[in-house]
Amino acid sequence: MVSSMPPPPPPPARPRAEGSPERRRVAVGCGVGAVIETYDFIGFGTAAALYFGDVFFPGSEPLAALLLSFATLGIGFAARPLGGIIAGHLGDRIGRKPVLVGSLLIMGVATVLIGCLPTYQMVGLWAPVLLVIVRVVQGLAFGAEWGGAILMTFEHAPWRKRGLYTGITQAGFPVGLLLSNLAFLVSTRTLDGSWAWRVPFLLSAVLIAVGIAIRLKIDESPEFEELKESGQVARNPLLEVVREDWRNVVRAFCLRTTETAGYAVSVTFVLSYLDDGTAPDVPGTVSLTALVTAAALGILATTGWGALSDRVGRRPVYLLGSAVTLLWGVPMFLLVGTGSAVLVLLTFVVSYCVCQNALAGVQGAWFSELFATKTRTAGTSLAYQLSAVVSGFTPMIATALYSATGWAGPAVLFSAYGLLGLLATLTTRETWGPADRAQAGRAASGTPATVAASAGTGGG
Repeated sequence: MVSSMPPPPPPPARPRAEGSPERRRVAVGCGVGAVIETYDFIGFGTAAALYFGDVFFPGSEPLAALLLSFATLGIGFAARPLGGIIAGHLGDRIGRKPVLVGSLLIMGVATVLIGCLPTYQMVGLWAPVLLVIVRVVQGLAFGAEWGGAILMTFEHAPWRKRGLYTGITQAGFPVGLLLSNLAFLVSTRTLDGSWAWRVPFLLSAVLIAVGIAIRLKIDESPEFEELKESGQVARNPLLEVVREDWRNVVRAFCLRTTETAGYAVSVTFVLSYLDDGTAPDVPGTVSLTALVTAAALGILATTGWGALSDRVGRRPVYLLGSAVTLLWGVPMFLLVGTGSAVLVLLTFVVSYCVCQNALAGVQGAWFSELFATKTRTAGTSLAYQLSAVVSGFTPMIATALYSATGWAGPAVLFSAYGLLGLLATLTTRETWGPADRAQAGRAASGTPATVAASAGTGGG
């Protein structure tokens, strides 16, 4: 008798040992998009530290103007979780690619508008209001970016090189940081008046056009396509991941906070600390040059840390980066306080290439491996972008601490973020241990082996 029952659905997507045929193009394409989005978003942070206090809040005392400028910076970070939630839901429901293209387009429009905004002298209070509105739009777009870009790369990548490939995409962020600060460094030296901060934002229009053209040619994630064919796409990814996997959301949030909030102290706040004349004999161009140098080195550092995690596991690399962050707070401010250009350069290199890059280089693979495929975008985006609320207001908190305690307050704050990362790392499971690496090696060499669900496909 022939059964009328439908055949069972195919099993959920498993990682391919060799990756998809276009794995390299996807990694580079997602990295290019990350370059552009970071150029736009981080450029705002540089402008906030160097220009926006005077341009949009001129009636305030210098310290109050800086606080208001950083508050506007923080509003964009506060909007990022909403962008991440929306993008996470859509990424797990309709696919990763549409989110990538949409986020880049929205970010581009918002950034160009910043370059066109009127100043306080032109329209009064409407100037900071318009700045806040555009910054919120930037935050929504940037919140949507990371999950889509990283997961597209992760799900196209070879099984045993997912740290390297997601590290390539993550390296788009130091490239964006490099280009953004190069633009401000050049404009500061060559342009006068408002053009010094407007031109870097207006130039992003060219980058946006290139980025969208590249992303439109990228194919959808093969793991998502298989999940869709099997009929196992989550109906409500956000609700499901919060209900069933909230512990990993909390862990990833803490891990991410160490990296991004640490950056907010060691780069965003330190830039303003050097610019306000507190550190002796440090011209503004010295700090920007140091940051540009660190960003250039960070391109290789981020990829290198990701590749190292493929060889030794995710936790050891994160432990190292968190431990250095914990110990670096006081030495960081002592070194920049000397006023030596060489020591300022050294400080930015250690702060960025070790404290930040060692963590960022691992996050793409580790966070993706913590969550199941059907809720991966929602889980990673939620954890990643919730941490942005903390990091977004960290420069303002650091400035308030500095006004009350001097540099000791921001130094302790930076070390506290390192301690948070250390504790979070110790309580988060290793997703790429010796057994996973050995199994991936057997799969790559063609040795028969059962593909374990725990290797790169997430779990509780």
